[in-house]
Amino acid sequence: MDEFLLELLLMCADLLFEFLLEFAVAALADLALRAIAKVFEIFQFENTLLASIIYALLGVSAGGLSLLIFPHRLVHSSRFHGINLLLSPILTGLAMSLIGSLLDRYGQKVTRIESFRYGFAVAFGIALVRFFFVS
Repeated sequence: MDEFLLELLLMCADLLFEFLLEFAVAALADLALRAIAKVFEIFQFENTLLASIIYALLGVSAGGLSLLIFPHRLVHSSRFHGINLLLSPILTGLAMSLIGSLLDRYGQKVTRIESFRYGFAVAFGIALVRFFFVS
């Protein structure tokens, strides 16, 4: 029973750390895109599929960079290896959507990454790279 509780605790800790990493990268990408948008006022892709692919590739490249900083798992593996491949991108997408809703409520301009779809795409790219290449 103690072993199962420890595994469950490790899974929750792994989920939390992966979510925080992906959320931090998505938030930094949001700030960078806002800065770029100030310089280039035309930073919008008309095709949402193309935009989703570009955001996912942004996540893949950020995941690759995260391997340079965190080459090992943030928490030791548990029996539920791979659960973060979907859970943490979903949480990150929800958090980015919440940020977008708050900005919209206060009359601020909302960028695409501040929606569930694009926040999820960035976080999924990061999670995918970390899932396959973390040592």
